[in-house]
Amino acid sequence: MEITLTTPALLFPALSLLLLAFTNRFMSLAKLIRDLKHRYQTSHSHLVFGQIQNLRKRLILIRNMQAVGIGSMFSCVLCMFTLYQGWQMAGEIIFGLSLVLLMVSMSLSLWEIQISVKALELELSDLEHEEATAPLILPKS
Repeated sequence: MEITLTTPALLFPALSLLLLAFTNRFMSLAKLIRDLKHRYQTSHSHLVFGQIQNLRKRLILIRNMQAVGIGSMFSCVLCMFTLYQGWQMAGEIIFGLSLVLLMVSMSLSLWEIQISVKALELELSDLEHEEATAPLILPKS
């Protein structure tokens, strides 16, 4: 397979959007962690502490997603440079590496989403438990 200088450039829009999405996730998580930390300092709730621990795992995953995504983008640029220099075989290998790094980044993203969904399911089950144990109040007619 022979790739041209424009082939790795095709990944730039996808990588840029992924990195933007990862950054938005990071910023949302950072705000949530700050809010939960304040809530924990006032309530010392074990539920809030558990949420903070869950968010710490997600934060590490997002950091790794960003790092691997940046590595993929760097590999694309390096691939373009090697192709520009006429080093076709090196360019093909580096392009393959950038695709693998992109897949790793997206896999980490899927893992982080699964952790997020589990955390939300716990929140909902806690709410459902409270609702099930609450006394039944009938409306007045």
